[in-house]
Amino acid sequence: MIIQPKVKGFICTTAHPKGCRENVKRQITYVKKQPAIKGAKNVLVIGCSTGYGLASRISLAFAAKAKTLGIMFEKAPTERRCATAGYYNTLAFEEMAKEDGLYAKTINGDAFSDEIKAQTIDIIKKDLGTVDMIVYSIAAPRRTKDGVTYSSCIKAIGDEFKNKNLDLVHNTITDASIPYANEEEVANTIKVMGGEDWKEWIEALDKAGVLAPDTTTVAYSYIGPEVTHAIYKNGTIGMAKNHLVATSKEITSDFQNVNAFVSVNKALVTQASSAIPVVPLYISLLYKVMKDKGIHEGCIEQMYRLFHDKMFGTAGAVTDDSGLIRVDDWELREDVQTAVMENWDKVTTKNLKDVADIDGYWDDFYKMFGFHFDNVNYDEDIPLV
Repeated sequence: MIIQPKVKGFICTTAHPKGCRENVKRQITYVKKQPAIKGAKNVLVIGCSTGYGLASRISLAFAAKAKTLGIMFEKAPTERRCATAGYYNTLAFEEMAKEDGLYAKTINGDAFSDEIKAQTIDIIKKDLGTVDMIVYSIAAPRRTKDGVTYSSCIKAIGDEFKNKNLDLVHNTITDASIPYANEEEVANTIKVMGGEDWKEWIEALDKAGVLAPDTTTVAYSYIGPEVTHAIYKNGTIGMAKNHLVATSKEITSDFQNVNAFVSVNKALVTQASSAIPVVPLYISLLYKVMKDKGIHEGCIEQMYRLFHDKMFGTAGAVTDDSGLIRVDDWELREDVQTAVMENWDKVTTKNLKDVADIDGYWDDFYKMFGFHFDNVNYDEDIPLV
């Protein structure tokens, strides 16, 4: 099959295996050129196949030489359909890890389920003994718990939210109108995207005796600038992230051998962020400014800096006054935000390419699915299975 990108709204329904491999290879090449990370030898990455989770696994495997066990929820290829990008990413990661003599195994299943937790524990006992680092990087639309399925939503709280938006289909500036959530929708979003499952993982691992005497765990969040607060920080997602932060403190308090952190990361093009109204426009404006200033980072640069500088550096974990690790520090620099907001005020469809890095946005988007790599032959007939 000749695999070409098929984009519907904010998602690409196809993925290219050789392109995904190239994506993983380039991230590994970057990490191998960096100084070693001193810390984390046996790592569990819950949500390991794309974005920040994949970059976390690559950073810890190839810079810390850690053994990594990953959890993903991806679709394998069939005779008629290609696999998901995360499936191809993981195949490539495991292949390259093996070439370097690194332990890497992956479980494909619902990380929310008791079955996958039990399967994970069995593998840890057999292969690793214990884990000393747990990365929790789940971005899921729904979660089934005790026979009930909860669905998350992206909505404002209190009042309907209106602001500028980037129409990804036509590359035009439009107005976004985001309805406000009711109490049930807020509660369901917290159930899916909050910290409950993260803590259940720690409880299960602790009960099974597979946590090392000094274990670190980290989950990921985002705060962003005021222009995105209504839809993110103060919206349904933000309420879930507040729960995540509260859970980190509960985990540290309830488990003597575990230190739990939340890392606040930079705005980037990911499968999750592409779905949030207003955010793609902000990201394209941000990319332009940060690239002009020479401080732009992608997922791999962010995660390497997180582990090397902010978590396992000579000073240990570096947090702000709220106990959060901040790798959004360059994004929220005053000079960066001043320039971004100036362009936010004046951006129109006509001047979009002048004030925003719309090409960079789309390049990152397509590369998530294995497309737009100049050394990959996209006219090649690829066997699906």
